[in-house]
Amino acid sequence: MEFQAPNTLAEQIANYLAQRIMTGQIRPGERIQEATIAAELKVSRASVKEALYTLERWHLADITPRKGASASVLDASHAAELYDVYMHLLIMLARRLCERWQEKDRESLVQSVARVTQQMQARKADITAAVEASFSVMETCCEVVGNPYLTEALSNFKPAVSRAYYLSADRYRQDLDRTGEFFLKLTRAVLNRDADEAEKQITGFANHQKQLIQQSLTGDEAAGQ
Repeated sequence: MEFQAPNTLAEQIANYLAQRIMTGQIRPGERIQEATIAAELKVSRASVKEALYTLERWHLADITPRKGASASVLDASHAAELYDVYMHLLIMLARRLCERWQEKDRESLVQSVARVTQQMQARKADITAAVEASFSVMETCCEVVGNPYLTEALSNFKPAVSRAYYLSADRYRQDLDRTGEFFLKLTRAVLNRDADEAEKQITGFANHQKQLIQQSLTGDEAAGQ
């Protein structure tokens, strides 16, 4: 990823570092040196420090007094904790969506899901595009629900969950058909205002995804021993 002149410097630095962490260029536990990043990007250390606090909010970095920042650990246990919390936030979003969507929202909801299924059905699926399309559905749903606190909470989880997808890309790629089917069933439940069915779909799919990611991370841990 090329670093480009930002509108908000600290956020652009955070996005740049987040991409490197999510794709494994910066490994879990690896130190993130303020001075090194500042020199690499030709920015001030103050801007890098601000960016690191954003990464901490996104659950991608740990900041320890007098020791500095490092990429947060993501092992099978941490992935399980991450997915459990994220799943409950998604269930809350789906239940609010079932209550609040109006007929004028139908087209945007259906179109956002259609983009995901198109990505999943591509002969050579692009993991980055598939992940982004999946999150675009969440963002569309957040706009319809209109709860700023829930939107912020879910947005802060996006980088960490994306990282889990990238680290288990091979297993995730093999499972894209199931992902597309999940989005279709969830949309059907939401448009029928069937909150219980929506929760059932999210719970089943999230637990399945968590298992895939845990298997991948467990394999990586074993290989590193």
